[in-house]
Amino acid sequence: MSVIVIVAIVALLILWVIGVQRKLVGSEELCKNAMSQIGVQQSSRWDALTALAELIKSYNEHEYNTLRDIIAQRTSITSVSTAKDADNQENILTDALGRINVVAESYPELKANDGYIKTMDSVNLYENQVRTSRMVYNDTVTSYNRTVRQFPDSIVAGMLGFREKDYLQENRAKSDMPSMKI
Repeated sequence: MSVIVIVAIVALLILWVIGVQRKLVGSEELCKNAMSQIGVQQSSRWDALTALAELIKSYNEHEYNTLRDIIAQRTSITSVSTAKDADNQENILTDALGRINVVAESYPELKANDGYIKTMDSVNLYENQVRTSRMVYNDTVTSYNRTVRQFPDSIVAGMLGFREKDYLQENRAKSDMPSMKI
């Protein structure tokens, strides 16, 4: 009788470990998918910024070369990228867009160019999609990290090598409220 009880307890423990492992793998895959979606959206933004750089070429060769150098820093964000990788690319994109805005302010005829207007609309659309993808990623990481940290699942997570994931950081340049002084 006691052998049956011991076998049943061991079987339940094995089933529990398998269940936790499956939950952790599923959560980790959701995190990878969310990061991959960020990469897709950032890639679209890079393409739009490249098109803007080509428009700028006819207005200011120096700024075009500077933007080309910034665009050369582009790296792909994939499912295995880290939050730091995505944040670094976001910062480079933000810098490039800032440079483009400075050039556009200097050349009003550029701002009035149909190609510029359409491409900036695309950049804004992709930026909103990246913002949404970043929120989804952080929400997914919250769920994953909760599973990794909560007892008793944390025991299985530790045994199987599942570690907490980093969150994407807030871009301070975008979150600072502009001065409203008149």
